[in-house]
Amino acid sequence: MSKKNRKFKGNKEREMADIKEKLLKESLEAAKKKAEEDAEKAKSEEVKDEKDTLEEAADAPEKAEGTVEDAEKTEASGENAEMQEGELPADDGPTSTLAKSESDKKDAKIAELNDRLIRNLAEFDNFRKRTDKEKSQMFEMGAKSIIEKILPAIDSFELGIAAMSEEDKASGVGQGMEKIYKQLMTILEGAGVKQIEALGKEFDPNLHNAVMHEENEEFGENTVSQELQKGYMYNDSVIRHSMVKVAN
Repeated sequence: MSKKNRKFKGNKEREMADIKEKLLKESLEAAKKKAEEDAEKAKSEEVKDEKDTLEEAADAPEKAEGTVEDAEKTEASGENAEMQEGELPADDGPTSTLAKSESDKKDAKIAELNDRLIRNLAEFDNFRKRTDKEKSQMFEMGAKSIIEKILPAIDSFELGIAAMSEEDKASGVGQGMEKIYKQLMTILEGAGVKQIEALGKEFDPNLHNAVMHEENEEFGENTVSQELQKGYMYNDSVIRHSMVKVAN
């Protein structure tokens, strides 16, 4: 993938992430606003019902005024006196049931919105983790690609330095080549690149690529006797296997 395509893909992913985050925020704000409106509506209806009940209770004595006899008024006064001494008026069953029903509906709506909010937050968290993982993988792929292209230049430096005589190494050109080579290796090590140890190590197919075999008593069986080309690793993954000769 070219640099331009990777940049375009990264921009599109960031745009999609911003859009999803914006939609999530709008959904949460709309749900919160709806819950507040429903709660305010339920409260208004409850207050209205209580007001109607009080008005009906206030109108009842006015309708009954002048239609009862003095004896009935005396009896009512006695009953009111007994009620004041300790008895409570009967509970208004229908009004209490209606208020309880409205309260249950409000609680159910709040629970539903809360569950929806929790689900949306969980989905957004999963999306964020997945996006971070994809970004990390893309960065690692890009780093490996660049390192693979640099390795041939390092090989050329090593071959050139190895072919130089001691006199050439002491010259300005030789010293300059050695300094550039060391600088390149320092930069790669700082980026997480390291050489694979091969010479004298037991052959490991995960790290080494055996291209030759020989009988050599100086080394044990299945031991790398010569390193033909250095191998490199980036963090914990192999970029290039070491090309080696193995003693039988």
